[in-house]
Amino acid sequence: MFYREAGQFKTSYVADSQIFPLRQDRIGMAIGLAIAFIGIPVLGSEYWFSAILIPFLVLALAALGLNILTGYAGQLSLGSAAFMAVGAYAAYNFQLRIEGIPILVSFILAGLCAAAVGVLFGLPSLRIKGFYLAVATLAAQFFVIWVLTKFSWFSNDSSSGVISAQKLDLFGYAINTPMKKYVFVLAIVTVMALIAKNLVRSGTGRAWMAVRDMDVAAEVIGIPLMKTKLVAFAVSSFYCGVAGALYAFCYLGSVEPDGFSLDLSFRILFMIIIGGVGSILGAFLGSAFILLFPIFLDNFLPPLATLLHLPLSGSAVSHIQMMMFGALIIFFLIVEPHGLARMWAITKEKLRLWPFPH
Repeated sequence: MFYREAGQFKTSYVADSQIFPLRQDRIGMAIGLAIAFIGIPVLGSEYWFSAILIPFLVLALAALGLNILTGYAGQLSLGSAAFMAVGAYAAYNFQLRIEGIPILVSFILAGLCAAAVGVLFGLPSLRIKGFYLAVATLAAQFFVIWVLTKFSWFSNDSSSGVISAQKLDLFGYAINTPMKKYVFVLAIVTVMALIAKNLVRSGTGRAWMAVRDMDVAAEVIGIPLMKTKLVAFAVSSFYCGVAGALYAFCYLGSVEPDGFSLDLSFRILFMIIIGGVGSILGAFLGSAFILLFPIFLDNFLPPLATLLHLPLSGSAVSHIQMMMFGALIIFFLIVEPHGLARMWAITKEKLRLWPFPH
């Protein structure tokens, strides 16, 4: 009975259309943010910040960008890692070549550079779609990595293309510890997730969903297909570009073009498939699952193999992880195409009726 809306009366359209219409959701979100911003920095360890929480937030932001394009606009893309690479190298060059530029401005400009590249590779979406569009965006994955490797100017004349991110400094405040980097990344991801949530609820988001459901019908009712698709590519690439900048500056510190490989693009795609296509929450659930599930298997499988007297090497654990990822993707595509986010929504719907059967 604790998750009911009895007694919560909405007397205006604004109250009815707010992001969290139920008081319980607003309280839960406030508690979650308080734990994330206050509780975890106080109680967390450097290992959790560096190895789990920061990569979780960065990859969740990249998955959020891909979800805007694939989940809401219906345009397939396999170049997410390439747009992250553009963001990482662009932020590095802005910091290197423009003296005194604030780090946040560098990240915004890096996102805009990634958006420009995303629009360039999104132009084929005006003529092709589906599998053929995925292959077209796959070209971005190889072209961007080739450019960053071939032209040493982007890496400040490094022969290997490796760059070392500059020190983070926010208005004179040094962000030099894992805890500070975590809070910095968390603040950026929170703001961008809120913007994305409002964006998909706006007229632009409704146009994306109309194009996703049936582009011919959307064009008939007056939605400009070219503008709508290219805006989706631009916004998605902007999010991936900012995620790439955070990936370089707050997570790894030193990156190379080959680090933004096709494997990373597939990981981001798996995140939205498992988390939930067309869901802001799904990007975070999928990122958490992809990052935490291998850690769980690494700690669970060796003791299980010892208990059962089975030989299990490190490579076997890695292969089992890949097999289970494949099986889970097939499971979600068949049983619940909308992923973990839909399962959470069904749970909330049941709680609103509990303990009554209907």
